[in-house]
Amino acid sequence: MLNGVRRLLFMFMLCLAVAARLSAGLADNLIILANSQDGDSMRIARYYAEKRGVPEANIIALPMPTVETINWRDFVITIWQPLQDELMQRGAIDAIPFKLFDDAGRRKIAASGHNISYLVICRGVPLRINHQAELLTPASDGREERAELRTNRASVDAELSLLAYGPYNINGFVTNPLFRAQEPSLLAEQLIVKVSRLDGPQYEDVIGLINGTLEAEKNGLIGRGYVDVRGPHRQGNQWMELIATKLQDLYFGPEVNRESGTFPTGARFDLPALYFGWYATKANGPFLLPGFRFAPGAIAVHIHSFSAATLRSDSSGWCGPLIARGAAVTTGAVFEPYLQFMHYPHLMLEALAKGKNVGDAAYYALPSLSWQNVLVGDPLYQPFLRGLDEQWVQRAQLSPRQRSYVALREMQRLSEAGLHDEALALVREEQAAHPSLVMGVELAGKLLEREDAPGAVEALGFASHLKQVPANDWALLQSAGDLLETAGDEAAAMRVYANLIDLRGVPDKLRVDWLRRGVRLASASGDLKQAMAWEQEANRLIANTETKK
Repeated sequence: MLNGVRRLLFMFMLCLAVAARLSAGLADNLIILANSQDGDSMRIARYYAEKRGVPEANIIALPMPTVETINWRDFVITIWQPLQDELMQRGAIDAIPFKLFDDAGRRKIAASGHNISYLVICRGVPLRINHQAELLTPASDGREERAELRTNRASVDAELSLLAYGPYNINGFVTNPLFRAQEPSLLAEQLIVKVSRLDGPQYEDVIGLINGTLEAEKNGLIGRGYVDVRGPHRQGNQWMELIATKLQDLYFGPEVNRESGTFPTGARFDLPALYFGWYATKANGPFLLPGFRFAPGAIAVHIHSFSAATLRSDSSGWCGPLIARGAAVTTGAVFEPYLQFMHYPHLMLEALAKGKNVGDAAYYALPSLSWQNVLVGDPLYQPFLRGLDEQWVQRAQLSPRQRSYVALREMQRLSEAGLHDEALALVREEQAAHPSLVMGVELAGKLLEREDAPGAVEALGFASHLKQVPANDWALLQSAGDLLETAGDEAAAMRVYANLIDLRGVPDKLRVDWLRRGVRLASASGDLKQAMAWEQEANRLIANTETKK
């Protein structure tokens, strides 16, 4: 047994060493683009370079507009042309320049490839390019002529993917040769520059993104999975169902919302490491709870048009709010992209689960370039660099909270294998050695499945004493109360709800729900005075809500 563990650890360390060497090679050829007119942009560039071992000489700082939206003239003059010229001068792009220019004012080149692993754009570099009607020309390369696709509005990032591509029509999209390519050809790799962005509402959000990425690579991605399945189009719903299945296969035991709309405010949403959903105009539900945070290194994608129209707001759209709340990776669109031309989230998850880094996985999942799409995150990040096997072996090195969620996945793996007694034993052992709310809820649920109500009450005996829990765990504590009620201990369940009701910062709608449940429990426990007080408080909150309307 001991030799087996040592062998596993040796293989694990060997894999990490190989991965580190590969990552170092990618870092050597990674280019960082910053806005020299923006102090935060330069600070982010240097911080990322230091943390990832990117040579400082690989930082290209150009004077650019400090706004997010620019026109084609400013894009060409301040970003495209000086960047392409610099990369050609350095030999990063192998091309012959001509004295001819295209309709947008860009120098024409005959490109034969590049040696750029990734181009990382830092906050402060413009995000999107407005449509210019005078640049609209007919397609001459067989692309679709649908009116809604004949536009030259685009993300800066999607255009820079074609720095080494050679001449192309900026009106409409360019098919990505890396899309669904399991083993891309050398030609395809040489045509496309993989671009990602380190961006967010505030400087601190971007630094948090980088740090969360590094923490997740050190410990492995730890947390739970959540999927909002139901949207207005069948194709998107199918993607989400595939994601739910994949997360189940990865033993994340995902929470899946198949009701109309997104996860409600009171839904369980503790330690989210993976979130995929659609179709809401902006972040809502649990994401708006005070102090809500994603797990370090979390991947969070919500499909919606204009989801990345700005990255400098923590409330508008989805990409900015997700990054502000601790997500490390997201994708979005700066204008209307149309569903079939966005990143395919199920393909991105598929590639990441196979060990690919974020940069490669995102381009594997993206059908269109010169279009509306952006990738926010560190392209070198490998969320599944450490698998569950390694995490479980190394669990003693994790924090108690992290250990609980790794144990949750290990328990899920045992259950999926039909080893239900072993799964129950694992949960018992972990709760005895490292008590936690998440393990207590899991243990109580399993015991109730076996009709062991006294055992379930004992497993959650501590829950009624928890007076302060973070917003992410509110619904988890509520689950504890509901399990206690199911197990027949209404008094303990009532105390749990009393603690929930006393929490600060709870939205009125959620507090009313808790009050009503508390009324039922207080009545069942014979505490009619408390039941009446909570009923009056619920009615007062409802009346206040109606008055505000």
